[in-house]
Amino acid sequence: MSDNGSGFWATLKRPSAKYSLLALLSVGFIAGILFWGGFNTAMEATNTLEFCIGCHEMKDNVYQEYKTTIHYSNRTGVRAYCSDCHVPRDWGHKMMRKIQASQEVYGKIMGTISTPEKFEAKRLELAGHEWERMKGSDSRECRNCHSFTAMDIEKQKARASKMHKIGQDEKKTCIDCHKGIAHKKPKNMPEEEDE
Repeated sequence: MSDNGSGFWATLKRPSAKYSLLALLSVGFIAGILFWGGFNTAMEATNTLEFCIGCHEMKDNVYQEYKTTIHYSNRTGVRAYCSDCHVPRDWGHKMMRKIQASQEVYGKIMGTISTPEKFEAKRLELAGHEWERMKGSDSRECRNCHSFTAMDIEKQKARASKMHKIGQDEKKTCIDCHKGIAHKKPKNMPEEEDE
């Protein structure tokens, strides 16, 4: 099988104006890998606790609350960080969440929650957005660590066992019952209607 200059490899080796198509593809491939690696590194950097509490709005408000919860300190030593609850793990949902988070950057720039008083005034709205997102995803981030199928309901305390059985039967999602598990509930929160 001889190569007479016409074929796939010949096309790849044929020069463009100055470089062969193979050289251009090789450079493009390497550049793509470098871009993808840099992009993923940046995305993972925005999932760290240090990044999340890098602004005083988070450090002085919700982070202080989080440090008093079971998600921060517990008997097993397993800690959930901000991204564990607020950023999906799978790539597609993670990218959508990062795009949504750009609104939070806008809020930071505009100073909408720059003081504890402003934060408290917006707390119900902010919490509502998160609760809606979590309910819409069937509490996907909660279920990364907690799932009905992995729970041994019989070994739970009586109240938890009863409520989890009801939750399963009524097809509830985690956030339906566990608002305020990692951050305090807004003071001006309306009473929830029984469904």
